[in-house]
Amino acid sequence: MAYDDLVPDLERANAARMYDYLLGGAHNFAVDREAADRALTRRADLAEVARANRRFLARAVRWCLDHDVDQFLDLGSGVPTVGNVHEIAHGYAPGARIAYVDIEPVAVAAGRSLVSGSDLVTVTHGDLRQPDSVLGAPTVAGLLDLTRPVAVLAVAVLHFVPGDRTALLDGYRRALAPGSVLALSHGSDDVDDPELAARVRAGVEAYRGTASEAHLRTRAEIVDALGGEDRLVPPGLVELEDWPVPQSARPGTGMFGALSRLGAG
Repeated sequence: MAYDDLVPDLERANAARMYDYLLGGAHNFAVDREAADRALTRRADLAEVARANRRFLARAVRWCLDHDVDQFLDLGSGVPTVGNVHEIAHGYAPGARIAYVDIEPVAVAAGRSLVSGSDLVTVTHGDLRQPDSVLGAPTVAGLLDLTRPVAVLAVAVLHFVPGDRTALLDGYRRALAPGSVLALSHGSDDVDDPELAARVRAGVEAYRGTASEAHLRTRAEIVDALGGEDRLVPPGLVELEDWPVPQSARPGTGMFGALSRLGAG
């Protein structure tokens, strides 16, 4: 698909471009900045939550590389900013392969420009809700070897996808080799701190009317989406900043993160 075929929706704010703005990026529009600023009036720590999520992504990628998983399928990869998966991975394993997938045209066009000329990184315009289509795309199927373990990254994206996340992720699990990994972070108001729960819900409300409305899930629902408690890598599903080591000095984010090891189906 040519860049000119990727036409962004400029009538409504988009979560990928809002996230880029919160992280200090330049691939966003006035409608995204205005929506993000409104969101910050509802939840003042939203930019720090975005940064915490980025830190979790980096730790998850490094864990995968430490456990001999050097292929990555980044679903809902978003607009490229500092700390992309390929930057992290190639710093440790120069031969790592990364397939980015996003539905947002600006994210895709910017990503393609960033990785142009690389034989180890691709960017696909695709809908993560269609696993067969994503996995069958030439830029994914031609890069990743599905007979070897792959790390599927669903980081801060599934709370923007309505419906049954477990069934959705099953579509990817069925295609992956034993030893593959699913890394996920997801917002939830299923927390012990009532004030934090209220902040999480306020943040969700801030996305109403955008192209990316948010949908919270309980911790149990997130674990189920990951394939069940028995598949989780220690320490299991925890507050984002506490994976894999507790960080008591950091405030809660209302985001949970975990990795699970996947079987053949």
